[in-house]
Amino acid sequence: MHNLTEFPSNATTYNSLSVIIKVCVVIPVFCIFLYCIAVMLHIFASHRQYLDSTRYILFAYMLTNDTLQLLSSVLLFLFVIGQVKLSIAYCVPLLVLSTATFQNTPLILATMCLERYVAIFYPLQRPAAWRSDRIWVIILSLWLISCIYPIVKYSIVARDSAAVDILSTAVICKPTIVTTSPVQALFQLGIYILYFAVVAVVILFTYVRILLETRKLRQDKVSVSKAMHTVLLHGFQLLLCVLAFTHPITETFLLLHVNWLFEDISFFNYFCFILTPRFLSPLIYGFRDQNLRGSIRKTILCCSNKVKPSERGKLQDDISAS
Repeated sequence: MHNLTEFPSNATTYNSLSVIIKVCVVIPVFCIFLYCIAVMLHIFASHRQYLDSTRYILFAYMLTNDTLQLLSSVLLFLFVIGQVKLSIAYCVPLLVLSTATFQNTPLILATMCLERYVAIFYPLQRPAAWRSDRIWVIILSLWLISCIYPIVKYSIVARDSAAVDILSTAVICKPTIVTTSPVQALFQLGIYILYFAVVAVVILFTYVRILLETRKLRQDKVSVSKAMHTVLLHGFQLLLCVLAFTHPITETFLLLHVNWLFEDISFFNYFCFILTPRFLSPLIYGFRDQNLRGSIRKTILCCSNKVKPSERGKLQDDISAS
């Protein structure tokens, strides 16, 4: 079997077709995701009842974070696949945003599990930080924690590259331009493992505690059971996030067993194990929620432009009970 590199014109045609196919796969899926997210955020903005619930505020924050993560990820993908070079001054902030939002997702999942724990064990005397008017303190703390590592990482790179003009030096914008040594890559992997391990412990702790509480309570078992299922769902969302770390294994497996170009294998991993879990995670949570599902159906089908007072009151009761 001949190699494409033996026929430059055929290789060029194949590469161009490959780029077109990859873009035509990623962009429509990303647009569908953006539409679903826009619908849910519109529902939050137009229904004050959701913004009075800490749970839904955190979910809206997760939607915003995942949108930023996917937007930066898709931009980086388009720049790399199109061989577009950016100056370091524009590349580094994009990499910082992508890394910070990636790290922020497991922290949000842990926070949402703790919110369910607080709602079950402290229904009447909820700590001040977990009230809907104070939850911004926790959200800001999550952002600060998520931004520490990427800012330090890329600041060190900028300091080491002081002799380079960051405004005029153009590079292919991808993490490998700054993660140049195996030690750096190993340290970054260690940071990610620490993040996900802590979150996994939090999810397991809250699930076990809520499960034990379900067995003790004789009343209001329905709400406790819902909280337990919600925590389980967050565990599944965390599992989807962990899929992003399987790409070295799948790359090695495909290289050994499939006659694909390395670029095609990288795209397969990117789409299946990085993009798709990010698409599915917030959508599964949003469409699973009974209150949101009803509001989404009404918004998409345009059944009613305004919510009737009776429906608004029923929605408020359902949100308060959830």
